[in-house]
Parts: sequence; structure tokens; C-alpha cells
Amino acid sequence: MWASAHSKVSKTFADLPLRRETIEALNTHGFTSPFPIQEMVLPIALSDGDVIGQAKTGTGKTLAFGIPLIEKVIAPLDSQWTDFENKGLPQVLVVVPTRELCVQVTKDIDELANNRGIRTLAVYGGRAFEPQIEALTNGVEIVVGTPGRLLDLYRQGQLKLKEVSRLVLDEADEMLDLGFLPDVEKIFTSTPKRSQTMLFSATMPGDIIALARRFMNQPIHIRTQDNEDEGAVVSRIEQHVYRAHALDKIEMLARILQAEGRGPTIVFCRTKRTCQKTADDLLERGFKSSTIHGDLGQGAREKALSDFKAGKSDVLVATDVAARGIDIDGITHVINYQCPEDE
Repeated sequence: MWASAHSKVSKTFADLPLRRETIEALNTHGFTSPFPIQEMVLPIALSDGDVIGQAKTGTGKTLAFGIPLIEKVIAPLDSQWTDFENKGLPQVLVVVPTRELCVQVTKDIDELANNRGIRTLAVYGGRAFEPQIEALTNGVEIVVGTPGRLLDLYRQGQLKLKEVSRLVLDEADEMLDLGFLPDVEKIFTSTPKRSQTMLFSATMPGDIIALARRFMNQPIHIRTQDNEDEGAVVSRIEQHVYRAHALDKIEMLARILQAEGRGPTIVFCRTKRTCQKTADDLLERGFKSSTIHGDLGQGAREKALSDFKAGKSDVLVATDVAARGIDIDGITHVINYQCPEDE
């Protein structure tokens, strides 16, 4: 079944059958009216339907799946908690492709969930196991994680998946590109009590459709690809292509970065090596640049991102680990220093 985003369903979150605490948390964080993807997903997700959401990055998908998950969790501050048998076991699992996205999604969900005492945990590689294991031992309701670390903890017996009733796969096509599909299938087969599955992806390659057919129950496919909002984002962006010899590229980049009115800028490189070299070259030329790529430790990656968000650096040089789901306001320029792998 298909739905398209032209119908208006609800004007504000208060019109939806949500808990008072959820609406209060939404209002506190400045969310009053749903975005198109939220407007379409929420009624289906709140009534326990399986959903395939096809929407570009940055269209508000996190709340589209986050709100229904929070609504359905039995939380420590709820009246049903006293009779609840599976206290402290994860009830919800959100699987994301990159560490940066994991941190971002956890933060977004936690902001809306903590007023009912819901414990949300980010589980990802590049960080010590012990704090994650300790949090799991103390009890969590919602786990957000990257496939590799989730499976490591599952195989060690630290992450119990048997009571997970809701599973979300975010940026599924990116998981495919990063080679995570076998891990994702293992996670699906390790959650036998799943009553709801949601899958979000910007594109729908055949492998993702096959995955959905195998593990989802009559999902409703929602696309917000063609509505006016999406077009507006693209029409506001000017695109320019410059042909340059490899030896001239750093000089051209430096000139572009001197443009009048340039604000925070992301420069994408295809390889980790080019990424590091470009960032170093820019630093030498006096630009406040920081870098994110797979060879850096997780602490360094998080520091680079927080420096960029805080304005301590204004050029972030990154491989495509930073291309999805990172929420930074005010970026004026995005530069592909090398042609991306995926056009």
C-alpha cells in the first residue's frame, strides 16, 4: 500500500492521541506542528502498523518513529510499571548506520522520553564496553545502536533482545552501502517478540525491499519525496561545478572559503587520507577546520563535531560518515572536494 504526502492529517501534535507528557515534552523543545513525514507516519505507527518511510535526510524522520516508540514504552513512572514483568529489559531497538547518527537519535529521543523516566542508551563502537554494559545491567527501555556493537553485546549476553517489541531501521540504504545487511538480518531474527517494525530509507534498492518483505508484516509505504517542502529545500540551493586539476584543488577550495558571507561549511572527501590531508592544508592556510573520518578515535570524532556545532571551527572536512542525519543549523556551503561514490 502506498501513501503520498499531499493530504493534511493533523495541524498540531496536540490533535494526535498522545500522552500528556509527550505533548508537554514536544512543546518544551519547540515542536508544535508535525512535518509531512511525521503527519503521515504517526497515525499508522501509533496504531501499531508496520511502516516503510521513504524520505530524504533532514525531513524529521526521527520524531516520526521516536514519538510512537515513546508512547508505547511502559516507563518507570507509569502506573503499569508495578505489575510489569520485564522491568529493565529493552522494549525498543533503533538501529542506525553511523556512530554520529546514533548519538543524535539518542539525544532526540531522550529529550522527549525522560519526563516519564524512560532510560535511553546509545550503543556504538569506538567507545569502551563497560559503561554500555553497566547501563544495560541497570536497565534501559530504549536502545539506539550501530549494528556491529549491538551484535557484540548481544553475543556476549549483555544485550537481551527477547522482549524487544518494536524495532526501527533508520537510513536502511546507508546500512546496505556500509555492508551491514547481514548484521541487520541477524538483529531481526534475534527479536522474536517484535510486534512492530519500521524502516526508513532515502532510496529503496532491491535488497532493502527484499528485507522488508522478509521481516515486515503488511507494511504501509509512505513517500514524502515529491511534496512541495522537499522541492523548496532543493530550489533554495544553488549548485556549481568547477573543473580543476588535482594540484589546483586546495587553492580553489581556499578561494571559495573566502567568499563573502560564507558561514559554517562542510567539505566532503571520498577517502580518509584525502580528508585528513585537506583539513591539515586548510589549517596551515589559517582556516579553522576540523575533520571526521573512520581512522579517528571516537573521542576525536565527537570533539570535531561538537567544535563545529559550537562554532569553534567553521569548516568540517568529512568522509560520508557525516553525510546522514547530523543536525547542524546555519550551514551555508557544502563542497564535494572529490566526486562522491554515490551520485
